[in-house]
Amino acid sequence: MIEKTVMAAIVGRPNVGKSTLANTLVGEKVAIVTPKPQTTRSRIFGIVNRESTQFVLLDTPGYHQARNRLGEYMDKVSTGSLEGADCAVLVVEPVAKVGRQEEILIKAIQASGLPAVLVINKIDTVEKEKILPVIAAYAALHSFRAVVPLSAKTGDGASLLLDELEAFSKPGDALFDEDDYTDQPLRQMLAEILREKLLLTMEAEIPHGVAVETTTFRTREDGVTELEMTVYCEKTSHKGMIIGKGGEMLKKVGTLARKDMETLLGGSVYLQIWVRVKDNWRDSAAQLKNFGFTEDD
Repeated sequence: MIEKTVMAAIVGRPNVGKSTLANTLVGEKVAIVTPKPQTTRSRIFGIVNRESTQFVLLDTPGYHQARNRLGEYMDKVSTGSLEGADCAVLVVEPVAKVGRQEEILIKAIQASGLPAVLVINKIDTVEKEKILPVIAAYAALHSFRAVVPLSAKTGDGASLLLDELEAFSKPGDALFDEDDYTDQPLRQMLAEILREKLLLTMEAEIPHGVAVETTTFRTREDGVTELEMTVYCEKTSHKGMIIGKGGEMLKKVGTLARKDMETLLGGSVYLQIWVRVKDNWRDSAAQLKNFGFTEDD
């Protein structure tokens, strides 16, 4: 029975491993993961129940230098996630130099007054003696309550982070049902799976300029789930590249996505994908609102 809860905002620059860390701690895929920056666009809750404590992990977009309205929204979500949290988790790479993004996030943490834990991720990529200079560089800027070197990819040290976060828990009933592991609706999770495959399959800027919407979600009498999904891109030329010659690119992306969708849903999926153009949607306040990117997120 849950008797304590703790809400932790996980913040950091793009591609530092926040989503991988959240997935590892939860033990389920709550957020898509790709090697490309700005994969996570909205705040996502991951839920971990351990003995009498419920941990609510807020996976956030990587803080970056915004170049459009969508980027501005993402940066606001990143720093805004500190509001209402019980503690902050700053995830950094094992580099003994504090970057501009980290400096901004540390200032936001200081302004919030939240206790913070420094997570040095990707320790599997460096020798142990290189960790101490990283700790020293960040300790010079902020008094972190704890420092946890870990590898989100391998899981090494991840459980130690939960041990540290439990110190910030407070008495109270569970914030989410004990069977829940994320707050995302199925339609959103399915759309994110398709966007992940676009990011992994396509090159350059095009994937960053796409949004995905689940437009039809129904179960047939034979148990097969019928899905219709729409991919929105910014240029007509991008539409052609997403579809590919003879539809090959879209077919490849759809095949990869369908496998993960069937795993998530536990059954067969019939998937149809449409591609439409919405010019410069990442800089349109109205389009961003239509896609659910609002500051209430």
